[in-house]
Amino acid sequence: MTVDQTPAVEPHPTPAPTPPTSSSTTSTASETLEDYTLRFAPRTYRRWTPAVVGASALGGIAYMADFSIGAGIGMTHGTGNALLSILVAAAVIFVSGIPLAYYAARYNLDLDLITRGSGFGYYGSVITSVIFASFTFIFFATEGAIMAQGLKYALGMPLWAGYALSTLIIIPLVIYGMKALTKLQSWTNPLWLVLIVAPLAYVVITDPDSFTRFLSHKGTDTTTGTGISTAAVMLGAGVCLSLMGQIGEQIDYLRFMPPKTEANKRSWWAATLLAGPGWVVFGALKQAIGVFLAVYIVDAVGVAAAVEPIEQFTAAFKQLMPGWLVVPLALLLVVLSQVKINVTNSYSGSLAWTNSYARVTKHYPGRTVFVLVNLAISLLLMEANMFAFLNNVLSFYSNCAMAWVVTVATDIAINKYVLKLSPKHPEFRRGMLYAVNPVGVVSFLASSLLSIAVYFGLFGDALQPYSPIVAVGVAVLLTPLMALATRGRYYLRRTSDGIDEPLLDADGNPSATTYDCGVCAQPFERPDVLASASGGIICSLCLTTDRTGAHVLPAQ
Repeated sequence: MTVDQTPAVEPHPTPAPTPPTSSSTTSTASETLEDYTLRFAPRTYRRWTPAVVGASALGGIAYMADFSIGAGIGMTHGTGNALLSILVAAAVIFVSGIPLAYYAARYNLDLDLITRGSGFGYYGSVITSVIFASFTFIFFATEGAIMAQGLKYALGMPLWAGYALSTLIIIPLVIYGMKALTKLQSWTNPLWLVLIVAPLAYVVITDPDSFTRFLSHKGTDTTTGTGISTAAVMLGAGVCLSLMGQIGEQIDYLRFMPPKTEANKRSWWAATLLAGPGWVVFGALKQAIGVFLAVYIVDAVGVAAAVEPIEQFTAAFKQLMPGWLVVPLALLLVVLSQVKINVTNSYSGSLAWTNSYARVTKHYPGRTVFVLVNLAISLLLMEANMFAFLNNVLSFYSNCAMAWVVTVATDIAINKYVLKLSPKHPEFRRGMLYAVNPVGVVSFLASSLLSIAVYFGLFGDALQPYSPIVAVGVAVLLTPLMALATRGRYYLRRTSDGIDEPLLDADGNPSATTYDCGVCAQPFERPDVLASASGGIICSLCLTTDRTGAHVLPAQ
């Protein structure tokens, strides 16, 4: 390998921004205000404590879809199979989420940037960015539909108007990024918890037989048997595993964690695990509650309505409070939950779309543009009544989500720490990575395509319920095999970025030393800059939008 000859660049301890020297300045400055959409989140911006970041991240899982998902599985396959489905999916999601959450919190990168350096390459991760964006608008549409159902139930509002309202109210809330989202989630978390826990606890205490009826519910699908069935468990787990992409939204908060130090390491780890993979513990509880409430009301409202959260919580509130207060509180819960999750869906979706678009076109249009794009797609899905076939959509989508997340998690856990073929520090900058790394791309495509083929019955009806096992198993096995086959040669295009100072400080945290970008004249912290092939240094965003490639360092 050729030794890098690029001159080292000395750091600027106390930089002062100089007057703009190019049109890239506008893009860089606006991107800074938009929560570091395409790059490393600097230490100067990460002023929140681990507890605040963790609470904000958990606020984003206040969605009602879990209740519908759990209820749908329970109504179809029975309580026993539903609970086992939920547990199987939760275990897979939790284990796969640990390395992703750690890398996001430790190195302050979103999941797309982590994916680039964990087996996919600079352009290879565009595929997974689009998949993640799809996750956000599918679940935005799901939550918007639930809110519209609540508005129709409580106020008689037509569904089409409810869909539009649930979309429009999100726009002013999501425009201002992490600072606004932190306040929204933190302030509304206590009220949301009271509205969920109080009626449920009252029902269980005042009607003990409700728990017995819940445990004995058999479900409507007799094709997999009336007792515990492996096929039924895997079919249900496939639906639950569609939520695996939620770790990407948790990471969009976790990337703003403060540096890990000896003084805060306990709270840092607690927040990282609780708000990272730990989200699925709360998600699994909500799914189980959804089964319970559906069984509780099914005789009164029928199977179709029993999976609607507005019906579930209206019935629960009726046991606890005066009739005149029931519907308003149930509607408040539904609207509050929808707003809390859909600001996150919109925020994360805009990041994913912007990442993909900017890399492919070398143009940064601003995150706000893609907020509107994501909302428009979500509204179309709602108007097309996606909620009516929700479980089918989620079962299909889960195959792609599992293939992606498990491939990246396996690359981090196995290829980086066991085989040591993948570089431990997650590289994301243009010029440092190959365009496509076959390790992640081949593993992801093989895993998703094979599991989708199994899901559609191409390998026989007997194997059809087991598509989640195929998606996870192929990704876990093929990712390290591809790294061994390629001997890890397609991870890094260069091993030096042309700057002598290490990327990490003495504590292993990203260095906070700042440098001035020679293109936009803005200051950036060490992990966000590299030497320019034209001389001087350049920030990662200006390098992303460099259409001529004049600043891209040559391969070593």
